[in-house]
Amino acid sequence: MKKRNGILMLAISVAVAVLALADMATGAARLSIAEIWRGLWGQAADESVRYIVMHFRLPKTVTALLSGAALSAAGLQMQTLFRNPLAGPYVLGVSSGASLGVAAFVLGMPLLGISAHGTWWGAIGMVGAAWIGAAAILVIIMAVTTRIKDIMAVLILGMMFGSAATAVVEILQYMSPEGAVKSYVVWTMGSLGGVLLSDLRILVPVIAAGLAISIALIKPLNMLLLGENYARTMGLDIKATRLGIFLSTILLAGTVTAFCGPIGFIGLAVPHIVRMIFREADHRTLMPASILTGGGLMLLCDIASQLPSGDLTLPVNTVTALIGIPVIIAVILRTRKTA
Repeated sequence: MKKRNGILMLAISVAVAVLALADMATGAARLSIAEIWRGLWGQAADESVRYIVMHFRLPKTVTALLSGAALSAAGLQMQTLFRNPLAGPYVLGVSSGASLGVAAFVLGMPLLGISAHGTWWGAIGMVGAAWIGAAAILVIIMAVTTRIKDIMAVLILGMMFGSAATAVVEILQYMSPEGAVKSYVVWTMGSLGGVLLSDLRILVPVIAAGLAISIALIKPLNMLLLGENYARTMGLDIKATRLGIFLSTILLAGTVTAFCGPIGFIGLAVPHIVRMIFREADHRTLMPASILTGGGLMLLCDIASQLPSGDLTLPVNTVTALIGIPVIIAVILRTRKTA
């Protein structure tokens, strides 16, 4: 089994590397792999090629890798914590909470006569607002789980909290200036190309910190597989574990939502894809595999979103939905069959 897992992990790593090069080569200006390589090392004969690679293609590829890895790790943690195969940042309303925070920043600031666009603190403000929104939804969900033990009821309530956050966003849209509304609507479609090289100074360390916490929680997550009561008898500090999972999810889902928009289905689908591929529940395998597979799948979605036309890029949310929905249907059918 270990040898098989090692081979699968190596194959996924190679596939991710190939997809990363293909993603950098795809765009309005088609570039060869050789041009990409020379542009990365500053050896491109044409200065415009180097500029395109370093300021557009590289940030987009790094963002795709990190966002896919972050959402997948967050989804795996939440599915284990809630013991629910349909739990995830998007379904449980965490992404909606982060979107509400961003909406309050993007749409609320103009109502106060303040513009965050073009200012040095604009990106920091969006990320902070997304963290606060995601944290608020997570706190409400966990407060509900202390009173309601029915997992399906918690899932439905999470969706209701997400709908409530969406309703508040619509009120803000109705009251906000046209320019701010247009900016927010474009953001909600999901985009990996809007992240600049300077934004990576925030995105990379924050996502790295969130993923580091996720990896540190592998042993507690394995103990939670058999339920909180069993984990407690094994000496696990449930409150500290929940806090770690919350902090990691807020950093991962909140940051990705702030920079890329509310991207759905990746955090829900990837853990199930990995379970089907590796055929085991050990987080020592699932967590790194989900991180790698999530990054690769997001790269694939970004490539697919640019294929229809060089001048037209589809919203990445449309592609992730087409990939994620069949996985969700398969999970529901399998759950019903098992029941």
